[in-house]
Amino acid sequence: MQVSKIFFAVAILLVVVSVTDAQKAKSPPAPPLAPTPAPAPAPDYVNITDLLTVAGPFHTFLNYLEQTKVIETFQNQANNTEEGITILVPKDKAFSNIKKPASLANLTADQLKSLMLFHALPHYYSLADFKKLSESGPVTTFAGGQYQLNFTDVGGTVHMSSGWSKSKVSSAVHSTDPVAIYQVDSVLLPETLFGPPPSPTPAPAPAPDVAPAADAPGAAKSADGFSPKSSKKSSSHKIVSSKVLRMVLAMGHETQPGMLDIRSESHPIQCQVVITEGAAWFIRGAAF
Repeated sequence: MQVSKIFFAVAILLVVVSVTDAQKAKSPPAPPLAPTPAPAPAPDYVNITDLLTVAGPFHTFLNYLEQTKVIETFQNQANNTEEGITILVPKDKAFSNIKKPASLANLTADQLKSLMLFHALPHYYSLADFKKLSESGPVTTFAGGQYQLNFTDVGGTVHMSSGWSKSKVSSAVHSTDPVAIYQVDSVLLPETLFGPPPSPTPAPAPAPDVAPAADAPGAAKSADGFSPKSSKKSSSHKIVSSKVLRMVLAMGHETQPGMLDIRSESHPIQCQVVITEGAAWFIRGAAF
């Protein structure tokens, strides 16, 4: 009896195992695991040093950037694509055109660093954006608070003023968000470093008016002190010559006050002289 129970249990176990194997044979194979996605490529940053080296005659400006380590500040900002950067780059010739009393040689290391930072804005601006900047007032540069620039847009040309110097954008070296580099025609000199700009040289005083000659038509007064009453009357009266006048004056010392008529044999002129006290002479002459 016990043997029968054992055989019965073994039979049931074999049936269960057979059913399980059949189910496993009919189930589909498990799908393969999805491959791990490749990491996104790093963004292609603009190398400011390389760009300034090959783009134009910017060696002096680049040397100052490297000397003050401001190039590292600019490059870090360029890699920050949320804000970007705008750099205003003077040509080499602009540094040799700096007029006295301004001089970079007199600046300390910190002042020179501030001057380099003054040539950049902590935001990307296209040329079209400067029109809005010209309407918003002074713009703070990378140098901070008091280091500001005034921009104006004149017919599409961007002008800027820094107190000591006025400049304009002459070309776009690179203008792709987040980096804009524009060439300017002069070094930007802030009043914060160099003080108020010198007063302009006053214009020379105008030359004094030259009095008309005594015998010129329309002269207001002749050399002998006789003033014609009108232009018409002066055309019919002539001024007595200096030779005759000297003769009259010589005679006046020996002549009593009154009227004296003088006729000249060599010249058809008749003069009438009024002799008064104190040698005050009024001479009237008429030509025949």
